[in-house]
Amino acid sequence: TFLPRLWTLDRPCTLVLLALVQFAFVLFMYRRVFGDGLTEGYQPDASKWDYSRTRDVYTNLSFFTPNPNRKRLPFCAAVSPLLVGPLTISFQKIPNMNKIARKNPYVGAGGRYTPPHCQAQYKTAILIPHRNREPHLRHLLYYLHPFLQRQQLQYAIYVIHQTGNGTFNRAKLLNVGVREALKDEDWDCLFLHDVDLIPENDNNLYVCNDQYPKHVSSAMNKFKYRLPYRMYFGGVSALTPEQYLKMNGFPNTYWGWGGEDDDISARIYLSGMKIIRTPISLGHYKMIMHDMDKGNEKNEKRFDLLVKVSRSWKFDGMNSVEYKILKKEEFPLYTNITADIGIDPRLRMKLHPKK
Repeated sequence: TFLPRLWTLDRPCTLVLLALVQFAFVLFMYRRVFGDGLTEGYQPDASKWDYSRTRDVYTNLSFFTPNPNRKRLPFCAAVSPLLVGPLTISFQKIPNMNKIARKNPYVGAGGRYTPPHCQAQYKTAILIPHRNREPHLRHLLYYLHPFLQRQQLQYAIYVIHQTGNGTFNRAKLLNVGVREALKDEDWDCLFLHDVDLIPENDNNLYVCNDQYPKHVSSAMNKFKYRLPYRMYFGGVSALTPEQYLKMNGFPNTYWGWGGEDDDISARIYLSGMKIIRTPISLGHYKMIMHDMDKGNEKNEKRFDLLVKVSRSWKFDGMNSVEYKILKKEEFPLYTNITADIGIDPRLRMKLHPKK
């Protein structure tokens, strides 16, 4: 077959055209797959929060002391009396871990908390994929512990740390975190939480929707407090263990930045579910601004993977995740899980081309 010189694959214009065709195909696939019903629940609620008037996240927490009769605790109220609404968030000074621990005296080893004055009605595990983000982690722990205590939840915070300097894999780390957390407790809800996002309103309850996966960080300051695009599922999301397993968890094949959130959106639909969103006026988050991490560069293969999701989701996920736990440590403010999740197959090919 003869191709005119204009269309030879080594010409830049041809490569650009192929990329545009691939992008158009992915866009067409999403429009066809998701339709109009996927993001039900994504309409802003009628109530408007005044984020110009904020409160300290530690306000009044010290008023609630342990009930002396621990064997006959009343159930916590359906609506926590500790909620104050919009919160004051500042990143000017990185908090000290010892200071955070002192300000949260009822948090136990491994970042576990049970209300000392009432019996929690809900159990939530917070899962944070992590590597080389210690300042961000300290900010998050400073705000997240009192935030969750205000909601009178029983909770634990897990930090899933990827060992080594290979390409980062956020989605695979979350699969590891879910599997390990479910060994510890029969959690009602799994919150999948980026380390650089801080919730700005304690009425944004860290509980799951019983029927469908919930996208929680619907309004980030990075995106001017708007949803960046319709199928977005990044940042902070909440799924019951049953929902997570129904969609076969998250993909393990996205090495580097980008793509896995859209893959997750697709597998939610393909497994017979849809996305519920926290209303825009409530789902406010502040992002800790940072440069692109070394080892987390853009995933150039993300579009190739996305066009295959309808075929790959059933065998790439929780049923195929492979890893090795190197350490599981209970620190004062969180449980640290250090995992060897392998390396990017493309890097392995470069290192061992004959294998």
